[in-house]
Amino acid sequence: MAPSATTRPGATVWITGLPAAGKSTAAAATGVLLAARGVAAVVLDGDELRAAMPERLGFSRDDRATAVAGAGGLALARARQGLVAVTALVSPYRSDRDQVRARHDELGIVFVEVLMDTPVEICIERDPKDLYKRALAGELSHMTGIDDPFEPPLGPELRFDPTHAPESVAAGIVEALARRGIL
Repeated sequence: MAPSATTRPGATVWITGLPAAGKSTAAAATGVLLAARGVAAVVLDGDELRAAMPERLGFSRDDRATAVAGAGGLALARARQGLVAVTALVSPYRSDRDQVRARHDELGIVFVEVLMDTPVEICIERDPKDLYKRALAGELSHMTGIDDPFEPPLGPELRFDPTHAPESVAAGIVEALARRGIL
């Protein structure tokens, strides 16, 4: 169902990057900025989505694909309702993200891919959940950036490095949505 002429069109903002790259912080800042502009938005955080799933997914290639497909379907449903779905998810495999984008494209829903391009060394320093520490100690496997790959987008609409404050990232995302006719 496409938005009617009287409702604002929805969109999905897909924020990807390594663990601890700043995805969730950027998504939260974007949600706040959109709300301040009167735009109905929902922030979909990868950790929260995984915790809400009835079956616990691991971090194998197949489990990651399932998590990305589920998050993509939820984001698409919200965008079709006229909301801006701001999704923060590692989503390390390009093909999984491309499938989510393709589904949005099929339905004429705007999809804005955002790369939080934070080097792994900085992510290791941040490491709020000690995931890198555990992975480097051999206690955790399938850690993106350590023993599992991260395939950055080939052509993200936006790319931010660690010098960008969350508010700057949010402003850039809102500008991109405005250029696409969402605001």
